Amino acid sequence: MSPIRVLPSSLREGRWYEYVIRFALGGAATVFTGLISGRYGASIGGLFLALPAIFCASATLIEKHEIRRKREAGFSGERRGQMAAALDSAGAALGSAGMFAFAVVFWLLVERSIAGAFVGASLAWLAVSVAAWYGRRKTRSSRRTAVREKGRPTMPRSRPF
Repeated sequence: MSPIRVLPSSLREGRWYEYVIRFALGGAATVFTGLISGRYGASIGGLFLALPAIFCASATLIEKHEIRRKREAGFSGERRGQMAAALDSAGAALGSAGMFAFAVVFWLLVERSIAGAFVGASLAWLAVSVAAWYGRRKTRSSRRTAVREKGRPTMPRSRPF
């Protein structure tokens, strides 16, 4: 079991224009959500708030960074880049489930108390996100165990994505 780590050194891997792209796409997604909300109302516009605003840019940039890192080491890196982007996509899906829980709980509680709705929705987001992460982790480890028990070789895990 590998621990979750924060690596600030990964910020140095990005180039300035990549951060501009992320900022621009995030801003465009926010404007798009505002336009939808203005046209169809806050209830419909709120559905788009769970849209990972910078996911489009980050998935391609993650793939690009992994490919570049592997090429610098003398390897191809295309498959590694795809796998890193896929892992990020799985995390975004789990996060979206947490955001959905936040929206539902907030919607149910907001008429009673805004502060209470925010606290309750935040706790729902935390519970659903952690449960989804834990469930995915258990599912993946049980699949690996089943493959090992069948006698098939498994891919060694050299380092986390």
